[in-house]
Amino acid sequence: NETQRLPMDGVIPRQRTERGTVTPTIQENFEGLSLPLRVFLLIIIISILLVSFLGNVVVCLMVYQRSAMRSAINILLASLAFADMMLAILNMPFALVTVVTTQWIFGEVFCRVSAMFFWLFVMEGVAILLIISIDRFLIIVQKQDKLSPYRAKVLIGVSWGISFCFSFPLAIGKPNLQVPSRAPQCVFGYTTEPGYHTYVVLIMLVFFFIPFMVMLYTFMGILNTVRHNAIRIHSHTDSICLSQASKLGLMSLQKPFQMNIDMSFKTRAFTTILILFAVFTVCWAPFTTYSLVSTFNSGFYYKSDFFEISTWLLWLCYLKSALNPLIYYWRIKKFRDACLDLMPKYFKFLPQLPGHTRRRIRPSAIYVCGEHRSVV
Repeated sequence: NETQRLPMDGVIPRQRTERGTVTPTIQENFEGLSLPLRVFLLIIIISILLVSFLGNVVVCLMVYQRSAMRSAINILLASLAFADMMLAILNMPFALVTVVTTQWIFGEVFCRVSAMFFWLFVMEGVAILLIISIDRFLIIVQKQDKLSPYRAKVLIGVSWGISFCFSFPLAIGKPNLQVPSRAPQCVFGYTTEPGYHTYVVLIMLVFFFIPFMVMLYTFMGILNTVRHNAIRIHSHTDSICLSQASKLGLMSLQKPFQMNIDMSFKTRAFTTILILFAVFTVCWAPFTTYSLVSTFNSGFYYKSDFFEISTWLLWLCYLKSALNPLIYYWRIKKFRDACLDLMPKYFKFLPQLPGHTRRRIRPSAIYVCGEHRSVV
């Protein structure tokens, strides 16, 4: 046994395990949540849980039941919705109970299993966003439209396999997570073991930092290409309005006008992916930072208000799962129409948002504005 002096907590006896993880030998005192705060969080958490479950179930059903919805991008979005739905089923209810009771009551084994599920679904969601952003980059910047529904399914299978390989060690205690007395869910806690540190850093790199940098690069390239092509379209010497072309009998000069419509159509689709990326960043960046700091900094992990901090940050992460189906409904007209069709008449309380063009075009077609190429 050894004694380690920590700020905020004074002297706390701890026992160093064979793995090097520092675990408390006595139950440490920490500030729980006040009753008004618990009630407030309970309302918010239940809302997040219900929207996450019901919203993502609807998305999965739409793609599964409607053959017209089974495009490559929609299949990817359905996989993302499935991961969010499973997160709502296998993680959120237990975190909810722990917030209310301020202690983990589900045992050490399920602590490890729940941590595996948590990171499995999180990394799968990140992988899907990464695949979508790279696909948009290839279409818009490289003029390569190669993602078919079959290839999308293959990529989904590969991403699930990789995510499982990274998350499965948690279920068998490698690294060995502590039963959370200081957090609403099994999270990475303070340790001195180098292998534990390596695993945490690897997870953070694979699930957040590297995907974030890749997606940021693809989006910057897409924005630059869209802006460049928009300038070329608007400066086209043959670009005249439709009414003038009609009067002159020059209907062949409608192409620049039609190109502007298509540009708006596909830019809106890209903007939807950009919004999903922004929501992912805002919701997960604080939790990523908190996980790293709590693993390497004992003073932060043993602060008296750590439980409250971890509760807010954890449910900010879960908020992403609730926002995604709402973004689909808001931004994608096909999802909105299919959602309204699936609902019984007395459940159709959602607002009717303005429609947008329904033209079906090749994704890469409108981004080609070369001098010697025509746009279909």
